[in-house]
Amino acid sequence: MAMLEYLMYGFKVVFIPSNFLWLTLGCFLGTVIGMLPGLGPATGIALLLPLTFVMKPETALITMCAIFYGAMFGGSRSSILLNIPGDGSAVASCFDGYPMTLKGEAEAALAISAIASFIGGLISSIAFVLLALPLAKIALMFGPPEYFALMVLALTATASMSEGKVLKGLLSMALGLMVSMVGLDPQSGVSRFTFGNLELHGGIDFVVVIIGIYGLGEVFKNLEKIGRGEMLQPIKKKFGKIWITKEQWKRSFIPILRATPIGFLIGILPGAGGTIAALMSYNVEKKLSKEPERFGKGAIEGLAAPEAANNACSIGAILPTFTLGIPGSGTAAIMLGALMIYGLQPGPLLFEFYPEIGWGVVASLFVGNFVAAIMNLPLAGLIVRILAIPPKILYPLVTALCFIGVYAINLSVVDFYLLILFGILGYAMRKLEIPTAPMILASVVGRKFEQSFRQSLMISGGDFSIFFKSGISVTLLILAVLSLVYPVISAAVKRKRHAI
Repeated sequence: MAMLEYLMYGFKVVFIPSNFLWLTLGCFLGTVIGMLPGLGPATGIALLLPLTFVMKPETALITMCAIFYGAMFGGSRSSILLNIPGDGSAVASCFDGYPMTLKGEAEAALAISAIASFIGGLISSIAFVLLALPLAKIALMFGPPEYFALMVLALTATASMSEGKVLKGLLSMALGLMVSMVGLDPQSGVSRFTFGNLELHGGIDFVVVIIGIYGLGEVFKNLEKIGRGEMLQPIKKKFGKIWITKEQWKRSFIPILRATPIGFLIGILPGAGGTIAALMSYNVEKKLSKEPERFGKGAIEGLAAPEAANNACSIGAILPTFTLGIPGSGTAAIMLGALMIYGLQPGPLLFEFYPEIGWGVVASLFVGNFVAAIMNLPLAGLIVRILAIPPKILYPLVTALCFIGVYAINLSVVDFYLLILFGILGYAMRKLEIPTAPMILASVVGRKFEQSFRQSLMISGGDFSIFFKSGISVTLLILAVLSLVYPVISAAVKRKRHAI
């Protein structure tokens, strides 16, 4: 009962005119950012993060969440119409979405992607409400050793689940931890990695890292494509009624219900992300289908399942971010960074002392899904025209936003150099296929990770056995080891099967 009262209070917060306006704007921006090839929710939130500094915390977080799931709605638009995914989580939507367009069923494809995203988001929001407080209360049992073990698990899981590239994931994580250590040691006051530069004594703001890696890095990558002449194809601009037939609904309904829990559970796992959720749900549907030969040729259930899964995944990723302080994806890591900027700590105290933030965000998941569905059904024909923006105009605009956003943080010219440095690093990481999510997560939680480690040793007088005295920390450390070992064993088993 208390949970319903809290939720009603959250709805009151969401329907404050300014909050609702930003939620609507966030859904629109997320939809647009999601469908523009090369950008994605992480890049969008990173670019807009400086703008949220002037907002109240609840307004800022509601806006960021709206951008996140708005991008999940919009990500499939370019997959369906151009066979170019807006971001990684929309890759699976190309498999059957584009063939549907080629068969003259673009309207049905646009409709089912929005309907599946809506249902997946709605069911996941209900699961979020049911799990938020129990999960947050678990955080009360955590002391410095448990937090250290939890962050070890989050970092190793993110590194090892990054597209199966364990070593590259660990390298990315190490880079992020190095970045988080720049500046004065908070305990001893010793200068670390500042090279005599006073501007670096306060450390590197992780917002600069995020905008550089996701914003400028994406721009560099896409400018290279433009330089090679890989321009976008002409887009269809005239549509009939964007809806589906009764037969198409029958084919899609059960796959949507199957894919939603898959996406939600994968979203909760640190580092798994929407790409894995969408591909896994697609494979599940194909294996369960009585006509698997239809997949890849315009099967509507092959589009519905990944769309439901990736939207459910986005909401699942927010759950551990707000309750445990462990983000389920790179985008959620940026939102965790935003929480820290406002001096807020995730967990039960967030829901108890700042209900307008905790429950406002929860209620916004329901309202935002309705708003995003409205935008992506009746207005889909209008919104997709944005895909016609020439890349030669779009990416210089994004570059300007990167520099303006970074300068707004500290009014420091040094941040320009850091932005360019991290932009080049982000571009290089993409070229070398090094995952960026572990670096972002490590740069955001790095200081807390280090402090938890040092506080634990101070409590124990330097005795490392403190990390093995609690059942929670032992369990988390075992899971961390398994997260590293499992991909290696799994890859070895696959190689052995192929050899046979």
